[in-house]
Amino acid sequence: MPIERVDAAQALTHAPRYHACIDARSPAEFALDHLPGAVNWPSLDDAQRVQVGTLYTQVGAFEAKKLGASMVARNIAQHLEQHAAALPKDWQPLIYCWRGGNRRGALATVLSAVGFRVHVLQGGYKAFRALVREQLAQRPNGLRWRVLAGPTGVGKTHVLQALHAQGEQVLDLEHLAQHRSSVLGLLPGTTQPSQKAFETRLWHALNTLDPQRPVFVEAESKRVGNVTVPESLIHAMRQAPCVHLELPMAQRVALLMRDYQHFVQDVEPFCARLDALVALCGKLRVSQWQEAARSGAVHTAVQDLLDHHYDPRYRESIARNFVLAPQGVQLMLPDISPQAMTDAAQRVRQWAASLAA
Repeated sequence: MPIERVDAAQALTHAPRYHACIDARSPAEFALDHLPGAVNWPSLDDAQRVQVGTLYTQVGAFEAKKLGASMVARNIAQHLEQHAAALPKDWQPLIYCWRGGNRRGALATVLSAVGFRVHVLQGGYKAFRALVREQLAQRPNGLRWRVLAGPTGVGKTHVLQALHAQGEQVLDLEHLAQHRSSVLGLLPGTTQPSQKAFETRLWHALNTLDPQRPVFVEAESKRVGNVTVPESLIHAMRQAPCVHLELPMAQRVALLMRDYQHFVQDVEPFCARLDALVALCGKLRVSQWQEAARSGAVHTAVQDLLDHHYDPRYRESIARNFVLAPQGVQLMLPDISPQAMTDAAQRVRQWAASLAA
């Protein structure tokens, strides 16, 4: 059966017709980023890819291709045995590699010879990546952003989640980045996606949004942990109307103690993270926070962090970056209960509706 070639835009438009999206690159390349929903059937594993590349450099292309071909043949046979043995004849995969070369071609040829209807992505992952970057530069400008502003600990993420539960469109950048957007934001046992993977997640999320309805998002900075939010999205957010969430200081501290309970239970990781603030806050103040935490007064350290670090930086950032912040409405939450977050989300929805009236 002939192999059908499709470009990136066609492949993504017709994605539901494919029963599987197969990435033929190495596991390390796949882990760095891949098409949404793709599975990894590597033609060469990481060690094999290095071995073939080294032989190519040190000996020559012919010897490298002979070795690579034998490895690819064995790997494809293994994929057929493990993944394809029970597949029906009408199964249709989309296959890609880095740029549309031999790794994809070998797997596609074998599957096509079996009788499957095989599609290959022209230009491979590189073409998909170019499409993602192009669309990320354009899509944010066509959406109706509504920004939840407020200093650290006022419950912005919880209100965003309540908005989602009430059927509103939200873009949760911290969830996409797997980071809570502060020096304490990386949760134990988690790792952030690569920059490319973050952008793919963001691109995929933006494609699900209806431009006729508002999209709620937190007032994030350009960086969320180790990943950077595209300039197009930052610019669109900073031109959008804002609602300022407020919460009494005691409740803010209580919320942070609850959300970052892992640091309360084990203060040493908390103290280690604080070392990153020495350049901004000075060694003496950071040492005071660490001493308070180690003495059992984590709440004291948290409140002082808010007073002397997070709140001043937030006020400066919001005033400098968000054009419509001075016209934003104030919304005071009474406490950190789930009902308070639900009520706040309802009031945010009313505010957003008033903007469209």
